[in-house]
Amino acid sequence: MVKWKFNAWGDKYNDVLGDEEIPYVLNQRLGLPVFEAGIVLEGGSIEVNGAGTVLTTEQCLLNKNRNPKLNRQEIESHLKEYLNVSRILWLNQGIAGDDTDGHIDDVARFVNRNTVVCAFEEDTADENHEILKENYERLLRFDLNVVKLPMPGFVSDADLRLPASYANFYIGNGAVVVPVFGHANDRRALDILQKCFPSRRVVGVHSTAMVYGLGTIHCCSQQEPRV
Repeated sequence: MVKWKFNAWGDKYNDVLGDEEIPYVLNQRLGLPVFEAGIVLEGGSIEVNGAGTVLTTEQCLLNKNRNPKLNRQEIESHLKEYLNVSRILWLNQGIAGDDTDGHIDDVARFVNRNTVVCAFEEDTADENHEILKENYERLLRFDLNVVKLPMPGFVSDADLRLPASYANFYIGNGAVVVPVFGHANDRRALDILQKCFPSRRVVGVHSTAMVYGLGTIHCCSQQEPRV
């Protein structure tokens, strides 16, 4: 079991700093060896393919509110040591409205070791368009199969944009659970993901209420690797 430090997404929410102790409490039940990585890192900030590659964003992992004393090379060394990866692929930043400073799980996800689905905003007037276009172009340079995943448009709480993305899905043993938002792109996104996961059932769950908490399916129920 790898224990990362948690500082409430860059010291934003003092009321959840106590979550730093949860891995220790959990491990009382699991009884696994615990390896302390010694750096701040959240599960939504990394995406692995299970074959030596990890995806992340510069906006999050290089943010001074996480590990201000570490440079890119030092952070990469920690990732290689504690995730058992050899290749680290950096995207630029996350979507608008994301309070986590650019978590990758709203942007790009592996569907197999060589294929990534990438959130892509087709509306050129949307503030996410240029952000996601740059990330998409970077992914193409990484020699991966890249599948565009549409965005659900502007989901808002009054004047505050919420981080709604179909990429925040959960991969289970027999199903993939995808957040949907009552948008015209919901069906397109589900169809694209069903083709990416032919051996699993892809199911949409209406998540507009959930995203008011600034996250959706993957944020609240991340998968555990098989032992």
